[in-house]
Amino acid sequence: MSFRDTIYALSSGPGRAGIAVVRVSGNSAGAALDQLIPGPRFVPRKLTVASLRHPVRGDVLDRGMVVWLPGPATATGEDMAEFHLHGSSAVVASVLSALGELQGMRMAVAGEFTRRAFANGKMDLIEVEGVADLLVADTEAQRRLAMRQLTGEASRVYEQWRGDVLGCLSLIEAAIDFSEEDDEVDRALLLVRPRIDSLTKQLRETLEKSALSGLLRLGTKVVIAGPPNAGKSSLLNWLAQREVALVSPQAGTTRDVVETRLVIDGAAVMISDTAGLRYTYSDPVEGLGIARARAEVSAADLLIWVTSPDTEQLLPERVPDILVLNKIDLLKDRSIRLRNETDIAVSVRTGDGLEELRHRIGSIMRAQSEIAEDGIAVRERHKQSISESIRMLNDIQCTENMALEVMAEKMRSIAKCLASLTGQVDSEDVLGHIFSTFCIGK
Repeated sequence: MSFRDTIYALSSGPGRAGIAVVRVSGNSAGAALDQLIPGPRFVPRKLTVASLRHPVRGDVLDRGMVVWLPGPATATGEDMAEFHLHGSSAVVASVLSALGELQGMRMAVAGEFTRRAFANGKMDLIEVEGVADLLVADTEAQRRLAMRQLTGEASRVYEQWRGDVLGCLSLIEAAIDFSEEDDEVDRALLLVRPRIDSLTKQLRETLEKSALSGLLRLGTKVVIAGPPNAGKSSLLNWLAQREVALVSPQAGTTRDVVETRLVIDGAAVMISDTAGLRYTYSDPVEGLGIARARAEVSAADLLIWVTSPDTEQLLPERVPDILVLNKIDLLKDRSIRLRNETDIAVSVRTGDGLEELRHRIGSIMRAQSEIAEDGIAVRERHKQSISESIRMLNDIQCTENMALEVMAEKMRSIAKCLASLTGQVDSEDVLGHIFSTFCIGK
């Protein structure tokens, strides 16, 4: 990939639309305008109605609006042009083909516009990740979390922490320079120790929130489990409002994990239906399904354990977050005494209790979201950098009479670790992974 090339791509969504936007970025963006729209140069940052012509044949490709955006005050930091076209696939294809015939032009790869913005200092790595998360956000909570990254709010916190570390480092280095004076060393340590304590506390609080922030970003893993024929698949279908899983009166219909992504009361979840669990079985295929079901139960962020009056009563594999008693329509005495607030009595057949169950799931999700939306560590690499910083801070706190030179070196490592979060150091390997998730025109 060369940043010397001028790139172009469709930046609006594929398929038919009222308007399609084609972006061009690079040194030849102005030349592309001149060749597709001969005539006087455009007024910068002003949309102008114009006819686009093929650079060789001269026939009109479309009539739309064009804007010229000279760098570096652009999204990528380079010269840019945008063509706002009629949104048919034929028009878009003709304009992209015409751009491809111009010298020095090539189709952009996934995420290349944003990568150039990063390379030219228009965005840091956290903001780039915010763009990636915003593009796939399904819920309002996910949008708000992504915007904290994209608007630089999270980056400012990381930079503040790095500034605190560098402030401590300057005091330590000053003490090293005047180490012959005992009072100077004691004074430096007296100032540094409380700052380290405060920073460690902030990092730990951020790490504690990171698990919930990660769930909010990716979606909570909800697992429906229980004995065979308790109505787990029917419950999944009701929550999804469509036929996701096969339903049969015969026990053991579900043999594998059936997953679907849902939004429940504004929260994104990946909900899984699992094979019925029981102590004894003769079918080896059923045994494989049970093994997978147990693995899903262990990995669940929220476990819904479903049982019914006509099924074997099993102890849950772990303490469930919600215990559902299904098929209450089979009971002669409909007054049911539930053990605690995690228990809900429902009938998928009659609909009794199902809305209460949905609201119970939603309330758990909302409680998590309220905490998670304040989080800034939303990816695994964030957690790793923060954990490593905490480990080195603990070394400084727990080691008595640590040499100032050793302390200074650890503080430099912590500063470097925090700088890597925003991409100031060692970002190239992270970039490749992030931009592989982008669409072509972003």
